[in-house]
Amino acid sequence: SPAPRHPAYLSPQPPGCHDRAVLLYEYVGKRIVDLQHTEVPDAYRGRGIAKHLAKAALDFVVEEDLKAHLTCWYIQKYVKENPLPQYLERLQP
Repeated sequence: SPAPRHPAYLSPQPPGCHDRAVLLYEYVGKRIVDLQHTEVPDAYRGRGIAKHLAKAALDFVVEEDLKAHLTCWYIQKYVKENPLPQYLERLQP
């Protein structure tokens, strides 16, 4: 079967990859994605990059009508600070 479609800004990276900001994720069901971890290089921290990654990931979940499990503490915090209905209704416990 064809691989699931992934937007470029959410490309999975191996652990320990520090040359660019990444959001690690994994499909854990046919329509469920686990948003696992955001990682921003030290040189770029404090510029809101993780916030952009979180928003892009959640917007992708909404656009593709997926469910999301939030393992990443930062994305959990982002949703708490931005409790939009379209995000909240797609969260998996």
